[in-house]
Amino acid sequence: MTAEPVAMARPSASAGAPAGAKPMRLVDHFEYGLDAPICLTWELTYACNLTCTHCLSSSGRRDPRELSTEECKAVIDELQKMQVFYVNIGGGEPTVRSDFWELLEYATSNSVGVKFSTNGVKLTPENAEMLAANDYVDVQISLDGADAEVNDYIRSAGSYDMAIRAMENLQNAGMKNFKLSVVCTRWNIPQLDEFKAIADRYGAQLRLTRLRPSGRAVDVWDDLHPTKEQQRELYEWLLAHGEDVLTGDSFFHLSAFGESLPGLNLCGAGRVVCLIDPIGEVYACPFAIHDDFLAGNVRDEGGFETVWKESTLFKDLREPQAGGACSTCSFFDSCKGGCMAAKFFTGLPLDGPDPECVRGFGEELLNDRDGAELPKPSGDHSHRTSPPRPRAGSSRPTTNRKVSVTIGAKPPAPSAPPVSACNDNPLAGFAPDQAAAE
Repeated sequence: MTAEPVAMARPSASAGAPAGAKPMRLVDHFEYGLDAPICLTWELTYACNLTCTHCLSSSGRRDPRELSTEECKAVIDELQKMQVFYVNIGGGEPTVRSDFWELLEYATSNSVGVKFSTNGVKLTPENAEMLAANDYVDVQISLDGADAEVNDYIRSAGSYDMAIRAMENLQNAGMKNFKLSVVCTRWNIPQLDEFKAIADRYGAQLRLTRLRPSGRAVDVWDDLHPTKEQQRELYEWLLAHGEDVLTGDSFFHLSAFGESLPGLNLCGAGRVVCLIDPIGEVYACPFAIHDDFLAGNVRDEGGFETVWKESTLFKDLREPQAGGACSTCSFFDSCKGGCMAAKFFTGLPLDGPDPECVRGFGEELLNDRDGAELPKPSGDHSHRTSPPRPRAGSSRPTTNRKVSVTIGAKPPAPSAPPVSACNDNPLAGFAPDQAAAE
């Protein structure tokens, strides 16, 4: 992308350090909030052709209340006015919205850069050529296993081949430095070198992100998140690969191992990032889709700008954070107590340690929960599916909805009988293979 981040380092007019305080570093400005988010995540739809076990938004079925084309364009106009550098579009699978390409063109023609995440279902050779010709677009292809066995268990059968085909199309179209996006789990941490090799093969840049206990991942996080030993392995791998690998500032909690990892190393929720969901709800964090973190709706009077600048929740998040139980830790300045969403959805106090605290304090609290009921994300848009059937010669399920994430385990019986696709689902009758052939 060639757009200049003209507003991304400007502190908010309503925020800042107390009078008489020493001059702030750039990261301090971020902590007090900005006039506009550096970037925001925008989930255009909950519709998706896959059923990923760890989907942060529990996507699958379209919500009939989702923003219309004209409402989306109005939001884009606001983002341009606020000088937002770029928007990170996701879902669901954003490309299955019938107006996706229209909205992409509208945003980029109005100098709002777009980075969008996709499983590759609509990245035909023709669409890949269109994307490669647009300097304001970046593409992230999601892949959570360096082979089909691991990836398809997490993301749904056939998704590995679909992602590889999409990367081949982007490479053939001449697109450079698109992203290969990987959510780190205990099954793919041993494959980090293989992921890097795949990215290099297609001229992509590897991007690793943290598994948060959000959406459907709430139910599987205990079994799926990297082990304590793997956290150290990941940290050392990231240090060794430095600037060659992007992380989206996902792993600042690992900085307590010693050396800080590249990035802001602080939670940017409501300060420099936020989320707009398909029906216009604005949340402080893409990983905290819960009423406790709901700041407003773009359909409200004043639109997104008013939510960003006037929301009581966002104002509270921009106040200096005391650190709570973590403030006495010698590594607090580097890890800042970890991820707010990870703490919330694992039932830990927000002013306490991260559940994956490398010093083990989070693990102690997790063990003391005594079966307490955990918070659930707001809304579940998952597909209702027929009972999973094993592939020939394999004990693994063909679909991963509501199955154990322990590889090789037999899935439980579904909680509801199979139903046919309804008209509210824009993916009814949709076949990925047909799309690839179009």
